[in-house]
Amino acid sequence: MTETVSAEIPVSADSRPRHVAIIMDGNNRWAKERQLKGVAGHKAGVNAVKSVVETCAREGVEVLTLFAFSSENWRRPKDEVSALMRLFLFALEREVKKLHRNNIRLRIIGDRTAFSPALQEHMEKAEALTRDNTLMTLVIAANYGGHWDITQASRQVAEKVRAGELEPSDITDGLIQQHLSIGDLPMPDLMIRTAGEQRISNFMLWHLAYTELYFSSVYWPDFLEDEMRKALKAYAGRQRRFGQTDDQIASRQPEQ
Repeated sequence: MTETVSAEIPVSADSRPRHVAIIMDGNNRWAKERQLKGVAGHKAGVNAVKSVVETCAREGVEVLTLFAFSSENWRRPKDEVSALMRLFLFALEREVKKLHRNNIRLRIIGDRTAFSPALQEHMEKAEALTRDNTLMTLVIAANYGGHWDITQASRQVAEKVRAGELEPSDITDGLIQQHLSIGDLPMPDLMIRTAGEQRISNFMLWHLAYTELYFSSVYWPDFLEDEMRKALKAYAGRQRRFGQTDDQIASRQPEQ
């Protein structure tokens, strides 16, 4: 993944997604149906994360982005937020070495300033440990929002204009993308949301312009290997037109 990533809309795509993005939804409802506290659902969701990471790595997915904690999630009950932060720290301490052994690079995107110094330190160490790994990139979106991402990119570009490094006429969609959190990675080909909700909830707003959407009724803790494979199979069966006609798509198909 060393090639330059363009902001231009592509004209074709492979049957296997290069980049899968997932909104992991339904942990609380999974726990409630079992008369458990919400944190039990989040703990069960960690097993689903492991399963999906392993499946995507085996299937040759280059980038997997997981929406772990949105900028709006701070509105949840304080005890749940505190439990989530402890779980996040625990996962970083315990799972990062496994990622490293399996040649998976970890990147964390979002506004880190709201997290504790200890958690920020563990984030930096985890990224540093796995920085040179090449099998797959696992992106964790934490205290992340699509509005925030576009705003911080715009602010960086504006600072360069003020400093005289850029002219307003230099600003293009490609330039904006370069300043986004993962502007150097391929755009998501497939976005999955679990638990039956059908909205993107301020997730990767810039990036999802031409992404295929897949909505599953399964709660996240139960979204294991079989469910991930269903999503990949559904993606493989879709025809991505990128604004073109069926005839244009057919003209590029190799002859049998």
